Amino acid sequence: MNLSVSTRANGRKYLAIMQSYRDPITKASKTKQVKALGYLDILEKEYDDPIAHFREVARQMTTDDRARRKVQIEIALDERLPEESEGMKNFGYAVPMKVYHELGIDEFLKSKMIREKFDFNTNSIMILLAMSRILYPGSKKKAFDGKNRFFERFDFTLDDVYRALTHFDKISEELQRFIHGRVKERYGCDTSVVYYDVTNYYFEISKPDDLRKYTKNAKQNRKKPVVQMGLAMDKEGIPIHYELFPGNKLDKETFRSVIGEVRKTYGTGRIIVVADMGIITGDNIYYLIGSKPEKPRNGYVFSFSVRGGTDELKKYVLEEEGYSHKEIDADTSELLFKRKSRRVRREINVTMISGRKQKTQHVYEKQVVFWSYKYFKKARVERAEMIAKAEDLVSDPKRYNKATSYGAAAYVDNLDIDKETGEATPAKGKTLSINYDKIREEEKYDGYYAIVTSEHEMGDSEIIDTYRGLWEIEETFKITKSDLEARPIYVSDHDHIDAHFLTCFIALLILRIIQKETGKNYSAEQIVETLKKIQCMNEHENIYIFSHRDKISDALGSAFGIDFSKKRLCLADIKKILGNVKK
Repeated sequence: MNLSVSTRANGRKYLAIMQSYRDPITKASKTKQVKALGYLDILEKEYDDPIAHFREVARQMTTDDRARRKVQIEIALDERLPEESEGMKNFGYAVPMKVYHELGIDEFLKSKMIREKFDFNTNSIMILLAMSRILYPGSKKKAFDGKNRFFERFDFTLDDVYRALTHFDKISEELQRFIHGRVKERYGCDTSVVYYDVTNYYFEISKPDDLRKYTKNAKQNRKKPVVQMGLAMDKEGIPIHYELFPGNKLDKETFRSVIGEVRKTYGTGRIIVVADMGIITGDNIYYLIGSKPEKPRNGYVFSFSVRGGTDELKKYVLEEEGYSHKEIDADTSELLFKRKSRRVRREINVTMISGRKQKTQHVYEKQVVFWSYKYFKKARVERAEMIAKAEDLVSDPKRYNKATSYGAAAYVDNLDIDKETGEATPAKGKTLSINYDKIREEEKYDGYYAIVTSEHEMGDSEIIDTYRGLWEIEETFKITKSDLEARPIYVSDHDHIDAHFLTCFIALLILRIIQKETGKNYSAEQIVETLKKIQCMNEHENIYIFSHRDKISDALGSAFGIDFSKKRLCLADIKKILGNVKK
C-alpha cells in the first residue's frame, strides 16, 4: 500500500491509499484505490501533516495485510482463462538459485562483464541455462522457450544465448577454479582422496571431426561420434574439475591432464587418487608416486584385474590360505564375503624419454583381495547371458556385427569380423564353436576382486571402502546423462560444446551440494522431481497458489532456509524470498 497525492482539475490536491497489482490478462503492473481520504486542504484542518500521517497509515495497512493474510476472492464458475495464459510457474528453483549465489557464480560472471562489452547479461543467461538444465533439461532453445516458467527477468534473445556460449568457453577453466575455492570456503571440501573416471557423450551428427570421434570402446553400440569427459571429484563426491578429450582417446591417456591440473592449481596438497583398472598404467603410477616408491609423493587406490594378472597373482587369489576375514549368512551358513592382503614389490613399465617402454621402475604395493557372494552371483548371471548370446551367434552369425556381438564373441572360436561391414562371419574354411575351456577358466575367478594401493598403512576395510566410493563418480555420470540429459548434444561449434558441458558441470555441482546439505538422504532424481513439483499459478491478482508439499520439500526448505509449506504467497513475498536467496 502507498499514499497517492494527485492534483485534480480544480487544482486541489487529493489523497488516496493505493495498492499495486498485476493485471491477469495483460500482465501489466496496475494500481487500484483501496481507500479515498479526501482533499489535502480539508485534511490539514484535522491533521498537522496529513501526508506524513497517511503515509504511516498506508505502511501500517501493508503490515496488517501481510499479518492477516486473508483475502476475499469472488469466484465466477464460468470465468474463462485469458488468451496466452502462461500456466504454472516454478518456485522450487529457489533452492539451486541459493547454491548458485553462495558459490559466487554471479559475482564471477559480473566481474567478467565489466571487461567486455555485452549487449546482454551473461549472468542471467547462465542462470537460465543452469536452472533449466536441472529442472527442464534439453536444448538451449528449449531453455529459452521455457524462460517464463521462472520469476526472473530474462531480457535477452536466443541469439544472445548462443553468443554467450563463446564467452563461457573462454572462462571455463578459471570459473571451475573459482567455484572450487567457494566450495571449500562455504561447504568444505576434502581432497585428500580424489576420484577419477572417464565417460563419453554422443552427438546427433553423422560424421566425426577432430573432437567428436568414434570411440574405440567396443561397448559403444550407438554409431554416433562422441566426446570424452574426464572428471575429478573430492572424497564426498563433489565435482572438482573436468576436461574434454577426443572421443577416440584412451581413458588412461586422459589421467595426467586432469589430475595434473587438480594438483597444480587447486591447492590440494598430497592426494590419493582412486580409479578403475582402465587408468592403471606404469606411467600413471610413476606420475603419482615419483622416483622414490618407498616415499610416494602422492598415492593411489586402483582396481586390478585378477583374470588379466600374472599366474602368481591368480594362484594367490585362489589359495584359501590367508582369508582371515570372513562373513557367513546366519540363516543359510553360506559364505558372503572374505578377504586377505599382502605387501609386494611389483615392476611396472615406464615410458622413457626416447618413447620406449622399459621395466625400470618397481613399486611397493599393498594388494587387497576379496571375494563377494553378491559379485559372484552377478558374474554368473551376466556370463549365462553371454553364453546364451554366444550360442545364438554360433547358430546364426549373420544376425550379429562387431557391436552387437560384444562380450559373447570372446567365447566363440574361429570368428572373424569384416573390417568394412563389421559383420560377424566364420573364419575361412572353419566352423564356429563355443570355447568352453575358456568359460571354465574364467568361472574360477567369479566374485574375486583385487585392489592395489601405495598406502601400506591403510587398513584393508578402509582400502575397500575408499575404492567403493568410486560409485559416487559412476552415479554422477548417470545423473548427467539421465537427470540432466547432457546427451545427445545438439551444439556443433567446439566452444559451444565446452560451454554446454560447463553448464552441465555447474548444474551437477549444485545438485551434489543440495544432496550434501540434505544429509545425502535423497537421490538427485528425487530432489529434481520435488523441485519441479514446487510450482504455483496465479489465483487472483498478485496471489499465487501452491499444491505440492512432501518430506523432501520440507527437508530442502529446512536446509536452505526457504519455507515451502505455504499454500498461498503474494507476488511481493515470492520476489522477497528470491531476493534473499541471491544475497
